[in-house]
Amino acid sequence: MTDDSRLTRTEARNIRNARDLEAHITWLDSITGTALGVLAVASGIYTYLGVSSLLDDNGALSVFAALAYSVAVSVGIFVFWSYMMRLVPAVQTAAARIGLGLSMILGSLAIVAMSSWLNAAALAGAAAVEQHLATTVQQYQTALERSDEITQSAQSLALDVARVRQSFDDLSEQEATGQLSGFAGQGAVFRLLRQKSDELAALEAQITAQQPLVEQAFAEGNASLSRMRALTVDHGPVEARSVPFSEEAVRLANVITQLRQLSVAPLVNRAAADLTDAVVLPSLDGSDSSTRAGQQATIDSVLSVLQQRAQTLQAAAQNVLAMPPPVDISYTQISAADAVILYAGNFIPSWAGAIAIDLLPAVLVLILAVTQAAIRAGRDGTAVGDSMTLSELRAAVSAIQEMDISLDRTEARVIKISDKTAAE
Repeated sequence: MTDDSRLTRTEARNIRNARDLEAHITWLDSITGTALGVLAVASGIYTYLGVSSLLDDNGALSVFAALAYSVAVSVGIFVFWSYMMRLVPAVQTAAARIGLGLSMILGSLAIVAMSSWLNAAALAGAAAVEQHLATTVQQYQTALERSDEITQSAQSLALDVARVRQSFDDLSEQEATGQLSGFAGQGAVFRLLRQKSDELAALEAQITAQQPLVEQAFAEGNASLSRMRALTVDHGPVEARSVPFSEEAVRLANVITQLRQLSVAPLVNRAAADLTDAVVLPSLDGSDSSTRAGQQATIDSVLSVLQQRAQTLQAAAQNVLAMPPPVDISYTQISAADAVILYAGNFIPSWAGAIAIDLLPAVLVLILAVTQAAIRAGRDGTAVGDSMTLSELRAAVSAIQEMDISLDRTEARVIKISDKTAAE
């Protein structure tokens, strides 16, 4: 070998590194198939658990269907990543790498669609359903508190009604002593004031009578919420707890509806409108025209005050009516898989684990691709003979010697046959 054909130190070092990498890959190939099989089987097991949670029937056919699906997933994962591990590191052109890269991305998405979300359902399905129960309890609690707030605000209108009633009581007392119209007694003005005072007193009594009903309904709602919270954190299968939870949800929804119906704000609003719209004017009973004129003037003043009080009371009632009602809540049972998807943000570690068990071989594919590229880079620019090891050279020399011996034997046979043919 001439000086020009000798390897530089850098080339020799690159060849040694390439040989070391090839030795490592040879050893790793012996365990890669087993490791990939274990990952595929593990993913298949969790896929089976996820599929089982979706099937309502627990019969033999359902078990067989879930088992068949999980086996198909395991085989698909094993075959797909086996293809990728063999082909991606081997290709060298940019077009081939892009094509296989896109194929690997598409296959990874398919694996996530057919396996990873079911794995997540198996890992965190029960916790996700419990999260759904807890969220539902919180929503019902918000609706119950909002309904009670609106109803209690309506009950507080009793103070406004009492204040207006008291003003008419005071005016009637003043009229009885002659301080309004100037004529003492219980005449037309007094009767008008007492008429409106009695109407407001009846409304006030009706509002007060509903307070125990409101408190009872709110207490029943809190009791249902307590039972629902207990079911959320109770032991045992979450599917079994979902049935009594649903019953309590229906009962609580009825309580919320009852609270909304107990609101007296519409009643107060109508009563305030009736204060001025439904006025029965008494006949003037003054003994002379001067007295009757005084009564009429006082009645006109009372009607004006009555309209002001009615507007104030109606505004208070409309403020209650304008309060945003609680959001309608309806509890719906969901499967573990649906719950995992619905509350995916609360179970990021479970999703990460479910996806990682399926897509971890992608990291191995990238490692092999980088390693093979490093091996090719280490051997680029060197002749085949320069990159051969001593054992490879010995094997090549031995092969050449065997070929020479075989050629000599073949040549000897040909000569012998030729001599025999010539002698004949």
